[in-house]
Amino acid sequence: MTTWEVHAVKYADRNGRTRQDSFILDDDHAAPHPMDYFMWVLRRGDEVILVDTGYDDDEAAARGRPIRTAPDAALAPLGIRAADIDQVIVTHLHYDHAGGLHLFPNARLHMQAAEMAYATGPCMCHDVLRMPFTAGHICEAVRRLYAGKVVFHEGDGEIADGVTVHCIGGHSRGLQAVRVRTEAGFLVLASDAAHFYENLTRRKPFPIVVDLEDMLRGFDRLEQLASSPDLIVPGHDPLVRTYFPQGADAAITRLDRGRMTGSAS
Repeated sequence: MTTWEVHAVKYADRNGRTRQDSFILDDDHAAPHPMDYFMWVLRRGDEVILVDTGYDDDEAAARGRPIRTAPDAALAPLGIRAADIDQVIVTHLHYDHAGGLHLFPNARLHMQAAEMAYATGPCMCHDVLRMPFTAGHICEAVRRLYAGKVVFHEGDGEIADGVTVHCIGGHSRGLQAVRVRTEAGFLVLASDAAHFYENLTRRKPFPIVVDLEDMLRGFDRLEQLASSPDLIVPGHDPLVRTYFPQGADAAITRLDRGRMTGSAS
């Protein structure tokens, strides 16, 4: 059985946030709580799978949330060109995970059928549920569908040997985590099933949620999927870059070899 390299690629951050933005009913709601934005690269020899696509400068301007590096350019230190990406796992269709779909025009998308139904269905009549989505990103996913470049999964699904997806829900109806076989064991990219380590370890839900029960059950599922709790990687926690070693560039973190000695959540 072969294993995969896994790289977290940081392309943006937000430092003006507080803990009330990250946790429901937090006791210290006014304390600062920064957030990092990542994509993830899975690589095995010449085979590359991209997990999520970030968002571009236009979306950054529209939301007032600047990015540090365009998602396609952020892959350059790994020697990867956007045009060469032919498989993208879309964990969910929120703007910061699917806002760069158009930058990878040759990719086949893997997503949960429930996510497409949610993002194009009656729930989007509600402003509070529609807020994390952007219409143009959803239209790009639909265009890719009509081009025959979407693979839908329902629940658990295999993308490649050693790479599987698992529907978690909660934060978005069709949110999926990604389980990857690495030399350190089965690593789980939680994406937004756990934005931060603290969401998971203290069972403190994130405020953007469509189904709170699904989110809470999802924490248990993440722990079941990973070989150890240390191999669960939250979607937005700056601590990821402290716990795991730096990769090919200051914005890239190598995940597949496990945490550095002495790191603890």
